[in-house]
Amino acid sequence: MTDHKPSGNLWALSSLASTIGAGDFAVEDHDSFRRQELVFAALNLLLIGALFALQAISRFVRGRPSESVIIVLTAGFVIQAAYFIWLRARNAAISEGARRFLTYWSLGFNSILALLLTTLTLRGDTAYYALMLLPILEASFRLGLGVTIGVIALADFICFVGAYGLKFGEYIEAGAMTVIYSVMGLLVWLLVNNLRKREAKFAYNLEELERTRQQLLSEEKLAAVGRLSRAIAHEIRNPVAMISSSLATANRPGQGEAEREEMFSIAAKEAERLERLTTDFLVYARPRPVQIARVNLADTLNYVATVARAHAANEGVAIDIAVDSNLEGEFDANQMHQALLNLVLNAIDACHRGDLVKLNAQKNGNGTIRIDVIDPAGPIPAETVERIFEPLFTTKQGGNGLGLAIARNIARAHGSDITLRINEPQRVCFSVEIPARSGSQSLS
Repeated sequence: MTDHKPSGNLWALSSLASTIGAGDFAVEDHDSFRRQELVFAALNLLLIGALFALQAISRFVRGRPSESVIIVLTAGFVIQAAYFIWLRARNAAISEGARRFLTYWSLGFNSILALLLTTLTLRGDTAYYALMLLPILEASFRLGLGVTIGVIALADFICFVGAYGLKFGEYIEAGAMTVIYSVMGLLVWLLVNNLRKREAKFAYNLEELERTRQQLLSEEKLAAVGRLSRAIAHEIRNPVAMISSSLATANRPGQGEAEREEMFSIAAKEAERLERLTTDFLVYARPRPVQIARVNLADTLNYVATVARAHAANEGVAIDIAVDSNLEGEFDANQMHQALLNLVLNAIDACHRGDLVKLNAQKNGNGTIRIDVIDPAGPIPAETVERIFEPLFTTKQGGNGLGLAIARNIARAHGSDITLRINEPQRVCFSVEIPARSGSQSLS
């Protein structure tokens, strides 16, 4: 592989450098940002509402609150409610620039609201510095260490503004709040930053795994091409050698007419076998596009059985069909004939004289039709099952090993596959599923 993973120390340093800058912004996708921002907006709305309720309750203890405080709280609640409603109603994607703007707007809105309310209640008991809790959390979640420290410093400043001109104990309380803000902000930033570094490392590892997988797939494809090339060369070499030797023998001086005719006949048969091999390989390598139409399954199976019965009679094998005469499906009839005929001929060749090959079709509950080709010549050995669909692999005398490979290609072109569903003593079943007739699907 050409890509190299950086060392652990280099990875940590690069990750820290990328997140420590004051201008850094954690880019999130639209859905994640929207969910997170809705949570922050809802919490801020509840916080402003709680402070408004506390002001309403305090009037019974300390008298009527300042009208300016009520106006600012009301305006803040209305603005935050409008923002929350807008955010919930917005379905369009929010760009990275808009997400950055909304983040800084939230920080600025709460900071200005907290500073303004604290100033209006100067030299009195105030709890409006609590409005800085959410900006600290939001900065810790989304921004770099520099901005987070800056927001914490602003919150600390507002705490001491609220204690200005009061007793020494109020300064102690403000100092305690600054410690709480600092610990909370930095701890959340460290945790989120650690999670982001882990997430980035996991993403990098996934990319490495994907690259490795692609390389393995490429190597496997090359290996498969190599195996296929060797098999093709082997299959072609034999008939070519037979043709060459037959023609050479026929042209030797002193050969009788009968011997010449026999050699020419062998050459012709081998040439025919070579032509059939190349034709089948072209069908396998370059399958035709399927032409989907509504087809009656009984007609399809009867046609396949009719074509295969001559070969079955020569082998002393019977063919039985079980299918509903009204069953219809959506598939390419010509290609499915070829796929099923390959399965049936394989089943016949595997049987002994007097055996029965069954060709069944039935509708499944999932909207498909399953076609089964069953013979009593099982089980197929495990080492053969592993390679049974491999091109040019065959255990049959005179076979070219492309029948099942072509049949599988046809099934996959229909969005299905051929499976060895049953492989037991006296019972082998190959199955293929095709779409059942759909009333809403137009015919081609």
